[in-house]
Amino acid sequence: MSNETYSISDLSKEFDVTTRAIRLYEESGLLSPERDGSKRIYQERDKVRLQLIMRGKRIGFTLAQVKEMFDLYDSKPIEGEKKQIVYLLEVMEQRLEVLQLQRKELELAVVDIESVCERARETLAALK
Repeated sequence: MSNETYSISDLSKEFDVTTRAIRLYEESGLLSPERDGSKRIYQERDKVRLQLIMRGKRIGFTLAQVKEMFDLYDSKPIEGEKKQIVYLLEVMEQRLEVLQLQRKELELAVVDIESVCERARETLAALK
C-alpha cells in the first residue's frame, strides 16, 4: 500500500467534490484523516474510501448505507467481508428494482410525450 498522503484540496480536485462534502464524510465517520494542527492529512485508505463513497452515491446509496458497509468491512475480516457482500447484494437488488421501475415509468412518459408532440405537429400542419 502506498505511503502517499493527500490534502483535502488534492482529494477535492481529483474526485470533483467540494471540500465541504469531504468534511461531511469525515463528520459522518466515513473518512478519518490524521491531523497536523488544523491541517487534514488523508492516507491512501481515505482516498479509496472516498472513491467508494462517490461510487455509492452515484448508484443511489445513502451515506448511512455506505457507512454500514464500511463498518461491516472493518469488523472481523472474514465474517465482515461475508456480511458486507450479503448486505451489498441486498441493497443493490433493492436499488436495481427501483431503477427498473423508474425506467419503465420513463419509457411510458417518453411514449406519452412523443404522442402529444405528434398530435401537436399534426394540428399545426392542419392550421396552415
